[in-house]
Amino acid sequence: MTRLPTPKLLLALALVLAAIYLFPLYWMYITSLKGGSEIFASPPTFWPRDPDLSIYPDVWVRRTMATLLTNSLIIGSGVTALTVLLGTGCAYVLARYRSAWIDVALFVILMLQVLPASVMITPLYVGFNQLGLLAYPRTAVILATAAKSIPFYIVLVRATFMNVPRELEEAALVDGNSRWGAFFFIVLPLARNGILVLAILTFMQAFGEYIYSKSIITTPAYQPASVGLSSFLGPNTTDWNGIMAYSAIYVTPIVAIFVILQRRIVAGLTSGALK
Repeated sequence: MTRLPTPKLLLALALVLAAIYLFPLYWMYITSLKGGSEIFASPPTFWPRDPDLSIYPDVWVRRTMATLLTNSLIIGSGVTALTVLLGTGCAYVLARYRSAWIDVALFVILMLQVLPASVMITPLYVGFNQLGLLAYPRTAVILATAAKSIPFYIVLVRATFMNVPRELEEAALVDGNSRWGAFFFIVLPLARNGILVLAILTFMQAFGEYIYSKSIITTPAYQPASVGLSSFLGPNTTDWNGIMAYSAIYVTPIVAIFVILQRRIVAGLTSGALK
């Protein structure tokens, strides 16, 4: 009889996989603290000999990161708000009024999601130009990114609403609640974990959006941090600790959000166990 792996063995395997996954993040942080010669040392050092934190304020000022991160925050918040406001209502309606045609339509929409942003940017750019939205580049990027995010959001949140028993709504309606009241006070609180998880994932994706921002936003004052990072790249790039410091500043808020909200994220991922 084959013995199943012990919990300790599974835990050790999980820790090894986590270490492999997190190693690039660790390497980014320590490389940002190294000097130019130590970065190219062979064999490489896994901890800086003389850590230098001065690179962080230098990159922050020299690359105007306050402006870039503010733009990323505006775009990420705008996409998340638009996606949640429009997608939650659509997901609820599609969860309560089911038909084969709805399932087919959702499948087709999901298939369209495989189209890369680089393919969609040209028609979107032409359309935004005709509508005059290029005069408001951040708004155009928010609309383009939200249009990409909403279908995926709807499909997943729809599954969350489908796990909320219909009988609870019917009981609320019998007690005198309106359809809106049943939705806001009964259904929405029960589905909040799933909605929160999708909102966080949407924000993370929008915070790091690059293709639409690079193509639509030409004014540096409106560009997000993802586009600002590309300004380091060039044929003779040697400022690797500056690149890593910029990346660390850029990534740290997302990592902090994930760590702070990890319990909510896990609860949302297991919301299908709703009784």
